[in-house]
Amino acid sequence: MPEGDTLHRIADRLRPALAGKRLARFEAPRLRGDRPRPGDAIEAVHAQGKHLLIDFGSGLTLRTHLRMNGMWHLYRTGQRWPRGPQYARAVVETDDGWCAVCFAAPVVETFHRQAGTPAALARLGPDLCEPEVDLDAVLHRFAALTQPEDEIGDVLMDQRIAAGIGNMHKSEACFACGIDPFTPVANVPDEARRRLYAAAHRNLRSHPGHAVYGRAGRPCPRCGTPVKRRRQGPQARSTYWCPRCQAPPIE
Repeated sequence: MPEGDTLHRIADRLRPALAGKRLARFEAPRLRGDRPRPGDAIEAVHAQGKHLLIDFGSGLTLRTHLRMNGMWHLYRTGQRWPRGPQYARAVVETDDGWCAVCFAAPVVETFHRQAGTPAALARLGPDLCEPEVDLDAVLHRFAALTQPEDEIGDVLMDQRIAAGIGNMHKSEACFACGIDPFTPVANVPDEARRRLYAAAHRNLRSHPGHAVYGRAGRPCPRCGTPVKRRRQGPQARSTYWCPRCQAPPIE
């Protein structure tokens, strides 16, 4: 599943081609919501957490969530697509020859901005991909939304607490802070919680390489101990960690 920094990079790529242009064609065979019409202005392209948003002058916003397999591509009008049109879930073509195509996304919908923010966006915590983040607000939501027995690695991916962290940044933040990702939150003090979200914020902004993610069985870059991998949480997502650098706390 693309993480928040990926969605922000997609928005950065699409924005110069779409923002400020007029809509020439819009297709979305499985769209939930009203359709923007040709001639409508494209006002903005931005990301919020793992959601890509395209604002139209009519007051509509297109929201897509890519989940595991979705992707956005950008083409010139008439350029051949590497994937068949049957995989296209949204097509946004401008009047000056750009065509943005969303493939395979399971969530494609529009909403009227004047009607309020949809629940999928309203429940998101602060976006860690933004330049400035209120970590006090993040920790307040952490305290309100977690149970003592919840594992910290799983909690880091809760978008209601802070938006943008996915499987990779979860593992990397825990490694950066030397915290076992399977530690119950009751055993993670406030100072360590703050360090975890600060590390995730830095990583989402700077896009560093992987220290442990995807490196099961390979040596830890700090101590040389083989990195481990284990499924975690209700969705059984892969978690990577160094058993020596991230030893569980002694109770």
